[in-house]
Amino acid sequence: MLNGELLRVAWRAINAHKLRSFLTLLGVIIGVMTVVAVVSVIQGLNNYVATKLFSLSPDVYTIERFGIITSRDEFLEALKRKRIQKSDLEAFQRLSKTAVMVGARSGTTRSVRSGARRLSDVSITGVTANVAELSNLDVDLGRFFTESENERRAFVAVIGTEVRDELYPRLDPVGRTISIDGIPFRVIGLLVKQGSVFGQSQDNVVYVPREALAKAWGARRGLSIYVKAKGGVEGIPASMDEARAIFRALRKTAPSAPDPVSFVTAEAIQVVWRSISAGAFALLVFISGISLVVGAIVIANIMLVSVVERTKEIGIRLAIGAKKRDIRRQFLLEAALLSLGGGAVGVLFGWIISSLINAFTPLPTLVTPGLITTGLVLATLTGLLAGVFPAVKASRLPPIEALRYE
Repeated sequence: MLNGELLRVAWRAINAHKLRSFLTLLGVIIGVMTVVAVVSVIQGLNNYVATKLFSLSPDVYTIERFGIITSRDEFLEALKRKRIQKSDLEAFQRLSKTAVMVGARSGTTRSVRSGARRLSDVSITGVTANVAELSNLDVDLGRFFTESENERRAFVAVIGTEVRDELYPRLDPVGRTISIDGIPFRVIGLLVKQGSVFGQSQDNVVYVPREALAKAWGARRGLSIYVKAKGGVEGIPASMDEARAIFRALRKTAPSAPDPVSFVTAEAIQVVWRSISAGAFALLVFISGISLVVGAIVIANIMLVSVVERTKEIGIRLAIGAKKRDIRRQFLLEAALLSLGGGAVGVLFGWIISSLINAFTPLPTLVTPGLITTGLVLATLTGLLAGVFPAVKASRLPPIEALRYE
């Protein structure tokens, strides 16, 4: 039998029992839909973490008091460390030979006001001017402040889009004055919109010179130090070893004692995230796979029923010259078409669910052509595997007995 004829016969057989075909595919539809929706969320979160949530350049690391905490013991150990102060920053800048650029960041949370409009719990981040480059901050309007403005403690600010939307809706904020906890700051720039993750807005932020923050709300606030390593990404391990030695000397840390600071790199945080997301991905895909297994069992069962119903048809085909391989191909093609149709519906529903999640929840999603192709291939393979036994059984029917079947 020609492939075109096989396809027509398979399509007629499926089309003859529309409701049964649809019910047969519910397991495949649900399985593929769940896989697409779950993987789109995982991919969206991975993309967000890689591009937005942690925006350090690959050749930049930070020196922190806490760093990446993955256990209660690590948190308790970090609590024993001293805060990193301005004197530590100055000593590190003086002693380091492997740092191309050194910046600093500290922060607080305050209310921001402009006229009658007020926004509470805004993240006020005090940074040196070079942190804009070190952490890839993009300015949409205006400019970022200079190191000269930082050194002379200028009360200038670069705001996030959420602050702009609340205080100056549909207006250019550059050149206007905002009050941060009663202290006036002149807005000189607006950051590019970052969005939110896990319900936490990345745009409810105001960047001010670090020295101005220290002047307004206290100079003893702890710091995070940004370091751009000499030699690029390859130079980070050597630079971190030097930083470790400098801080152990500054803190007079005993040789057997743990480091008095922690280090964070873009790669380190992505490794931690990948380990978390991989576990969640494996669990959720396993659960989704159960639906595909159930779908495969249902397809196999219905195909066996179809073999029994069409025994006489099979006998006629064998009697007029059809080969056993033609019968096998016919039933395998029917199973593949069934599951491919279910996969297409599942991909569509998964894409719709993914779009709704992206629109109405804090979770970012990402549906790629590769994910769509994977869903369709997975569904088709499920059908082919489910159809093997019924197809073999149909091809082995003795023609004489098949013709006598009523």
